[in-house]
Amino acid sequence: MKKLILSAAIILGSVSTYAITVPTTVGVVQTTTIQEEYIEVKLEEVPAAIMEALKGAYPNAILDKAYVNAAKEYKLEVTIDGKKGNLFADESGKWIQK
Repeated sequence: MKKLILSAAIILGSVSTYAITVPTTVGVVQTTTIQEEYIEVKLEEVPAAIMEALKGAYPNAILDKAYVNAAKEYKLEVTIDGKKGNLFADESGKWIQK
C-alpha cells in the first residue's frame, strides 16, 4: 500500500512539472533620434535680446559658447555658479524647452 501511494505521488509530481510551458518572445524596439545641426557663432553675434534675457533670468551666468540652427534657435553653453549647462532660446530671447 505504501508503494502504491508513493508511486502515485511520484507520477503526479512529475506530470505537473511538465504541464507548464512558458512561451518565449523577443520584441524588437527601434528608436530614431533626430539631431538638430547647430553651427557655432561668435559671442558677439548673439542677438542682444538673448543676452538681455540671459542676464535677466540668470544674472550669474557666464556665456561660454553659442550655436545657431537653421530655424534661428540658439543653443547657449553657460556656466552658472561653477555648473555647466545648456539653454535654448529663439532669436527674440524667448526660452525654448528641449
